[in-house]
Amino acid sequence: MPGLTLATLPVVDMAPEPFAVLLLTALAGGAFGAAIGALPSFIFTGFVVLIGESLTLLPGDLPVSLTNAIGFGPIVGPHIAFAGGVAASAYAGTRYPELAPDGWDYHFGKNIQYAFGTKPDVLAVGAVFGALGMLIAKVVTALGIPTDNIAVAVVATALIARPVFGYPIVGSPSGSGLLDMGPFERDEPHPAADGGAAEHAGRPATEPWLPQQYTWTGVTLIGAIFGVLAGFLWLQTDSVFLGYGLSAASLVFLQFDVPNFPVTHHITLLGAVGGVLGFSVFASPLLAVVAAGCFGVLSALVGECGERILYSHSGTHVDPPAMAIATLMLVIGGAFQLGLLPTSSYLGL
Repeated sequence: MPGLTLATLPVVDMAPEPFAVLLLTALAGGAFGAAIGALPSFIFTGFVVLIGESLTLLPGDLPVSLTNAIGFGPIVGPHIAFAGGVAASAYAGTRYPELAPDGWDYHFGKNIQYAFGTKPDVLAVGAVFGALGMLIAKVVTALGIPTDNIAVAVVATALIARPVFGYPIVGSPSGSGLLDMGPFERDEPHPAADGGAAEHAGRPATEPWLPQQYTWTGVTLIGAIFGVLAGFLWLQTDSVFLGYGLSAASLVFLQFDVPNFPVTHHITLLGAVGGVLGFSVFASPLLAVVAAGCFGVLSALVGECGERILYSHSGTHVDPPAMAIATLMLVIGGAFQLGLLPTSSYLGL
């Protein structure tokens, strides 16, 4: 425009309505997660966190934390974009089952790789749950609950979506109990009487979150390996979230169906936290890395228990890594408040 310069452009003052701005952005962020898919949105989280934490290693102060403002903020924060995408898949599982791609053996409500594009009703669901995730995270913080508020919101929104869209909250186990993966290993079909033959046709009786990563031995090994790596990474960079960012960004390979690819962001995050705690207690790099490996194993096993209880027997995605992070950070935060630990790590209590 003639005569318009940078000096004459209006200055936008966000101070009067920061919550309104945050809420509107969270609505858009949840719809964004529905549009591109829950898993792709989380991969974006990983890359943003990876870049943000890498920038902190450069000399000088940054005007804004890319990790906090964007990676864990209302654009690609998991409690908003991923939560919106998960809820969109849950809704589509009952509203648009015909969209399930060939080769998808589980209930379509669990397909977090699917991008819903421009479907207005699906985007609306994503928007609502994105805003809900933001509100839940704020309530957790306001109540002073000593845990990872983002992980809590990811789990809570997924559980809320189940009854809202007609799914059982836990579901009925087909084996000897909630933790039994035997029906999957025996390739047993889902009982048609539980919800109707059409809904369950071709589905396994029990659906592990990751068929390549569910045995107790394998999960323990992955936990130890990636926990140690995360601990060493923290020792070298002083960044608790760098390993998390690497793990989350690496899920681009899972999105493109690379066989047997592991999911490790809950392991690397708690591994780094274990490194922080180990070094705080023992002042030894070796023991810090050992502690990181132990916390990595613990996170992997808690996540596996969570998936067997809350993922495998119903028709939508409830995130096992978020369950592990929320649970273990609650223990760590509570132990710190009781004076049992010298630090709460990234909780900043």
